[in-house]
Amino acid sequence: MMPFTDEDLQQPVADIIKTKIAPMLAQDGGAIELLKIKDGKVFVQLQGACIGCAASGSTLKFIVEKNLRELIHPEIQIVNVLPGMEDELLND
Repeated sequence: MMPFTDEDLQQPVADIIKTKIAPMLAQDGGAIELLKIKDGKVFVQLQGACIGCAASGSTLKFIVEKNLRELIHPEIQIVNVLPGMEDELLND
């Protein structure tokens, strides 16, 4: 069970994405946006060169998830929201 509220997670997750993860992805023309945190799940959207990239699944697992789990909590889950699906998520 996650010992943090979604609100507690918002700023630390946003900071890690901005300072650690986004710069790594930008080196290869990619980007990432934090969309929402709900029930300990971090909803992000890979953008730029990450869209359609064969390595995007590995990027989520071994860069995004790994960093957030190491720096915040080992039970954080990452969900990639495909372009065009944001409205379904945000209206949830």
